[in-house]
Amino acid sequence: MHNSLRRLKTDYVDLHQFHRFDPEVQLDESVRAIDELIKQGKVLYWGVSEWPAHEISRVAAVARAMNANPPVSNQPSYSMLNRRVEDGVLDATRAEGMGNVVFSPLAQGVLSGKYLPGQPPPVGTRGADDKSNMFMGGVLRDEVLTRVQELKAFAENELGVSVAAFALAWCLRRPEVSSVIIGATKPEQVDANAQAAGLAFGDDVWAKADSILGFAKSNA
Repeated sequence: MHNSLRRLKTDYVDLHQFHRFDPEVQLDESVRAIDELIKQGKVLYWGVSEWPAHEISRVAAVARAMNANPPVSNQPSYSMLNRRVEDGVLDATRAEGMGNVVFSPLAQGVLSGKYLPGQPPPVGTRGADDKSNMFMGGVLRDEVLTRVQELKAFAENELGVSVAAFALAWCLRRPEVSSVIIGATKPEQVDANAQAAGLAFGDDVWAKADSILGFAKSNA
């Protein structure tokens, strides 16, 4: 940590995240180490990333038992196409008063609508790069891309917003989500994505989006 701060040319970091749960490290050791860094003023707040719900609850309990600074944030992958954290993780963070700063809210760019079914990924995109698209197989299927194009038409033609901004607003609609991490490569993408912060839609709109993407809830 000390060498990292020196390389960053700073005295402290605002937020330190523990990425991926490590079953070989005792939770009390992790809590004690980060708490000491906070006391030294080298870290202001800490959190976890991609931890399962029960481990989030457990580490928060360990911090309380040690009278140490508790985690304040979680950084999970979350998007309209990846909703795994809705099965427990968001509940756990809400119970512990932790915010979620989600990454890959556009499903690695698929929810921007730039990938078309039946066509190869555009040159220069993540999907066209074999070194970086190794985790995109599930979202680059024609079935998914077709649904995303339908979502794009719905967002643009009926709501007057870009599908990317709509997808970001979908994440931000949850009170457990504090912010989204975007990976823009152009200034205009940043401007377009920032519009999501001011978007709010009713339950009927979100239900329509769920139906388009195949996540419609059964009434049975």
